[in-house]
Amino acid sequence: QVQLVESGGGSVQAGGSLRLSCAASGYSYYCMGWFQQAPGKEREGVATIYTGSGSTYYADSVKGRFTISQDKAKNTVYLQMNKLKPEDTAMYYCAAAASSRDCYPALYGKNKNYWGQGTQVTVSS
Repeated sequence: QVQLVESGGGSVQAGGSLRLSCAASGYSYYCMGWFQQAPGKEREGVATIYTGSGSTYYADSVKGRFTISQDKAKNTVYLQMNKLKPEDTAMYYCAAAASSRDCYPALYGKNKNYWGQGTQVTVSS
């Protein structure tokens, strides 16, 4: 059974840090990533990692502040979020795709096949 389970969200003050985790089961994914959706906004790609090569891609808004990484042995992807800003407040979803075709573009969400339930991140000023 395909399953992505996120954890690690919470509330933090601006400038703080959080680490999100996404534990995957049921399949070997070609890429995994994180997407954010704020109230009233479209879901947007934040960061993606290609699980085979380790290549990473980031939205311009998070470059230099967020880092995506993986633990292959645990089939888990992490999103380390530093220097958080109030505008980072959103529901964060883990997503994955099983084929190279569905992993391009890396930060495009509509072709990602599998999604977690989401974890809330709230950053106060």
